[in-house]
Amino acid sequence: MAILTYREALNRAMVEEMEKDPSIYLMGEEVGHYQGAYKVSQGMLERFGEARVIDTPISENGFAGVGVGSAMVGLRPIIEFMTWNFSLVAIDQIINSAAKMNYMSGGQFPMPIVFRGAGGVGGRLGAQHSQAFESWYAHVPGLKVIAPATPKDAYGLLKSSIRDNNPTIFIESEVLYGVKGEVPEEEFSIPLGKAEVKRKGTDLTIVTWSRAFLFAEEAAKELEKEGISIEILDLRSLRPLDETAILESVKKTNKVLIIEEGWPVAGFGAQIAYLIQKNAFDYLDHPVERVTQRDVPMSYAANLERETLPNVERVIQSIREILK
Repeated sequence: MAILTYREALNRAMVEEMEKDPSIYLMGEEVGHYQGAYKVSQGMLERFGEARVIDTPISENGFAGVGVGSAMVGLRPIIEFMTWNFSLVAIDQIINSAAKMNYMSGGQFPMPIVFRGAGGVGGRLGAQHSQAFESWYAHVPGLKVIAPATPKDAYGLLKSSIRDNNPTIFIESEVLYGVKGEVPEEEFSIPLGKAEVKRKGTDLTIVTWSRAFLFAEEAAKELEKEGISIEILDLRSLRPLDETAILESVKKTNKVLIIEEGWPVAGFGAQIAYLIQKNAFDYLDHPVERVTQRDVPMSYAANLERETLPNVERVIQSIREILK
């Protein structure tokens, strides 16, 4: 079993897929000569050349649109946003073109495109560069939305996303790029829309995705010392969503806490809570609870950022409230 960082796992997935399929190319700001703002595309320009690893000007709406057009004529673009915060400039191409093209053309134009890049909150990047947008994109039919938490999942899910014939939003937590984990040395992929029970438990289910999984894991380890058994369900994919896995875990533990990095109002956790109360209401011993980012723009100051983010202490406090 190889030990890779999150960024190395993403790099390996892209390299392997591009070696097999010449229709795949990578495009974005600094992906070539600078090798990616977070070095995810390290070595790829040298390996594949400027025709397949393409540096662009600061023009998100433009290169996202070029990606959509090239997908319509048979290529399989990977469009990197330096950060998902900049995807807002290209949101018309993502929502009005990529997400709808296959439907509006009556299936004449599949849209095998991956929009990927750094997302999530934290790192003292301030209000405009520290935001979790997965709820926004998961709102849109036609898009698939992926948010992996581990190097293994990042590798397997990115390969599936590249091979998929639908537009995929692949959000990589910028805080996780240096995190190491085991990744099998043999090639594999992970199906989109399949959650994973990362930790089995009996007293309460934590439903989470992306970086928030780390908060859940640390809280579960801490509470285990007191004999509290926490089950952690890592969704990995928000759209398609593994509703069966959520309901199975709820029926087992009867108590649920959802952790997400985004804001609470209309956050994706609210959709999960709705699904649980609609389909497993009789199994609940307590209302579904959520730990989210505070409902304010992210602060730059370290102490205010800590107060704004979900964290292990807030997770443990919420679990104690549910279990008492």
